[in-house]
Amino acid sequence: MSSGPEHQRLRPEERANLVAYIDGELNEAESRALSTKLTHSPTARREVDLLKKTWEVLDHLPRPHVNEEFHERTLSYVRQVEIGAGARLAPLAGAASTALKWAACALMVVACGSGGYVVARHLWPDPDERIIRELSLAEHLDEYLEVGGFEPLEALKNSPEFGSGR
Repeated sequence: MSSGPEHQRLRPEERANLVAYIDGELNEAESRALSTKLTHSPTARREVDLLKKTWEVLDHLPRPHVNEEFHERTLSYVRQVEIGAGARLAPLAGAASTALKWAACALMVVACGSGGYVVARHLWPDPDERIIRELSLAEHLDEYLEVGGFEPLEALKNSPEFGSGR
């Protein structure tokens, strides 16, 4: 069996696009590719001709006529389905709305609490900060208290051994 261009068959995706091709609904690139394939392949052309004939035969079949009552029943059924779907979803929408409100409140409480903590942390003095800054003074506090006052230090400063009295 020859596999030349005259015996090329349409791929499934090309066959799926045949109706759109016949109706002129394909974009330019797809239409051009399918036209090229149809130009070179009699097998593909036969498939298109068969499809066109099928559509023509369908046009000759009698069309069913329905009365106005059928239209009304169908439309009322569709309306009932839409209303029923809305009624089924309404409690869920209410619950979701309530949950969303509670989540927003919880988020506000967390944000306010965090903001208050940050502000208080920076504005309120830390009593341990001064001790940490003056740690060497705290470590030698007992020795400083034994000295009593500044007079002995002033005397040392004015003495010839330590101070400017030389």
